[in-house]
Amino acid sequence: MTLFLGLGIAGIVLLVLSLVLDGVLEGILDGAGALDGVFDGVLSLPVMAGFVSMLGFGGALVLGTTGLGAGAATAVGAGAGAGAGWLTWRLSRALMRDASSRAPRGADLVGVAGRVVTAIPADGFGEVLLQQAGQPVKLAAKSAVAVARGGEVWVERSLSPTSVAVRPVER
Repeated sequence: MTLFLGLGIAGIVLLVLSLVLDGVLEGILDGAGALDGVFDGVLSLPVMAGFVSMLGFGGALVLGTTGLGAGAATAVGAGAGAGAGWLTWRLSRALMRDASSRAPRGADLVGVAGRVVTAIPADGFGEVLLQQAGQPVKLAAKSAVAVARGGEVWVERSLSPTSVAVRPVER
């Protein structure tokens, strides 16, 4: 049982190393041309850590709770390790594919409604408060007609990263 517990602890240590040495093993195995793309993350440190720790802890659990021998404990531990390694591999692939959306741009503001926080004189600049990507953004605003503070406006176009052209909303 000591051997299996040692393997389980070694798997946990390997997991900590995978967090600290993030991607080192993959970089080393990248140099082996014959392995290029064959394993596609299967030999990553987190996957190996999951396999080794579940092999050890699963084998120790079988030895401690049943009267089965070391061979059966190894088989059960290897099965549990293979399952843990596969789940780790699938989860890491899913997380690597998780691409965030692109950063919001000024052109994304066209058509957005907002409120005037500093009055906008005719052919001059004031300030508007808009919602961009769910966050309030205060921008300089220009309008062809004067708009009083508190007035509702729509963005017609983006003039620069910090200013927009607006028109009052008529209701």
